Amino acid sequence: MAKIHPHTKKIHPGKRAKRRASYGVGVNLKTLKNRARKEIKKTDNLKELNEVFKKYLGKRGELTRIFRSLEKLPKAKRIRIGKKVNELKNFLGIKFDQKAEVIKEKTQRKLEEKEWIDITAPGQKISPGHLHPLTQVQRKVEEIFQSMGFSVVEGPEIETEWYNFDALNIPKDHPARDLWDTLYLKIQNPKSKIQNLLLRTHTTPVDVRYMEKNNPPLRIIIPGRVFRHEATDASHESNFYQIDGLMVGNNISAANFKAIIQEFFQRFFEKPVEIRMRPGYFPFVEPGFEVDMTCLVCEGKGCSACSQTGWMEMMGAGMVHPNVFKAAGLTPRQYAGGGWQGFAFGMGMDRLAMMKYKINDIRLFYSGDLRFLVQF
Repeated sequence: MAKIHPHTKKIHPGKRAKRRASYGVGVNLKTLKNRARKEIKKTDNLKELNEVFKKYLGKRGELTRIFRSLEKLPKAKRIRIGKKVNELKNFLGIKFDQKAEVIKEKTQRKLEEKEWIDITAPGQKISPGHLHPLTQVQRKVEEIFQSMGFSVVEGPEIETEWYNFDALNIPKDHPARDLWDTLYLKIQNPKSKIQNLLLRTHTTPVDVRYMEKNNPPLRIIIPGRVFRHEATDASHESNFYQIDGLMVGNNISAANFKAIIQEFFQRFFEKPVEIRMRPGYFPFVEPGFEVDMTCLVCEGKGCSACSQTGWMEMMGAGMVHPNVFKAAGLTPRQYAGGGWQGFAFGMGMDRLAMMKYKINDIRLFYSGDLRFLVQF
């Protein structure tokens, strides 16, 4: 058995453990401080900084565990070491706040550099809008006819059955009504005096409306939208634009019509074009004829737009029927007596645009595809 020197104080095992704990705490605080400071310095963003914060000052952080271990120390040492732990906590708190400010300022500078605008630099050029190709065609058509003495007239898109059919020599039981698949409108009030409204199938009803209020001689064109209940294909649409023309006087003939239309086509297409007139039937004209021109899409070789014929049907026309004059309250010219006579025609502006820009599908005009529209 070992002997104890008389001058050596015997240490109780429990006290020796507490001494080791206090010594360990002191060493841990110094080491922890240096380690935490290095880790804080290495962080580049707030996320990394927050992870380091949790590691040391979080609920399960190292300083929190040290605080809890102080309970086992004597009061004097607990106060002394607790003060050092608090100082370290405050020190690290200040370091964390300073680093957070540095990161925020750095992030803000990067954001400002990214969003920086040189107010002295010239602005980016905005692509200007432009008119739809059909609108451009309509304005060109109006310009040409106005130069030849025609006036531009408009009319309602919702028509009565009288103006759309009856006044144009198409009686209720006439088989010619089957030429158009008409979109009729439902009347909400059955007691209303206005009956049988429809979406106009052509702009020709405006001819009668105009002649009711204006005495000849006259020259007018009526551009506008019309509607047909029919299947669509490369050269037909259920909704399209038409231009109707009317010229009335004492001695107007088909020769006048041919000269005017030939002049119009040459000005519109800006080059000589070949046209042909074929006999045709339209109830509101007599005689009637259809006007074709060489398909400019395929140069007469045949394509889907002209149904492989090489000719594109451009308009229907003829000398105004006497019954149409009568419906408008005018006296038609018959035999050697007095009265009025004239010609009328109707053509699709869509087909004019197809010929001018060599487009083989009418449906492209209504597709809304900017890749197509920006080319005009």
